[in-house]
Amino acid sequence: MARPDKAAAVAELTDEFRSSNGAVLTEYRGLTVAQLRQLRTTLGDDVNYAVVKNTLTKIAAKDAGVESFDSLLEGPSAIAFIKGDPVVAAKGLRDFAKANPLLVIKGGVLDGKALGSDEINKLADLESREVLLAKLAGAMKAAPQQAVSLFAAPLSQAARLFAALQDKKAEGAGPEAAAVEAPAEASTEETPAES
Repeated sequence: MARPDKAAAVAELTDEFRSSNGAVLTEYRGLTVAQLRQLRTTLGDDVNYAVVKNTLTKIAAKDAGVESFDSLLEGPSAIAFIKGDPVVAAKGLRDFAKANPLLVIKGGVLDGKALGSDEINKLADLESREVLLAKLAGAMKAAPQQAVSLFAAPLSQAARLFAALQDKKAEGAGPEAAAVEAPAEASTEETPAES
């Protein structure tokens, strides 16, 4: 490459590092062009998967403040620049690597923090942002409903208790009155018989 071409490539890579949430470095040795195309399709529009030259990537990473790639840039390298959800990208890379063992995940960087290949696999095990947000929304919706039930429970219990006491009082007034009246009638009846 001529010097202006190299400078333009370094500037482009530097911009990719700066504008991305994260980047995952892979080795693609042995993959066909069709498999790389399939990987790009699998990763979607939020990930730019680019084959890179190691020397130019070292310069661009240093310019962008990413220093964790220096030791990993050996052999044929490609970088997945992540603009969207890093979990989705990590899942896409992990699943493709399982189906195509020639793709090796070397490491990455997420929000300025260096990640090893095992940490990227752990990231891939997480649920996507949309699923986590849906679960959070469900939990937030359930919390007020549970609070309403919790606060309403003593009131409804008290209402049932008062209703039961009123029923018992109404039932108790009838038989107690009959019991009180019955001995009085019995004593009046017995009195004439004795006389």
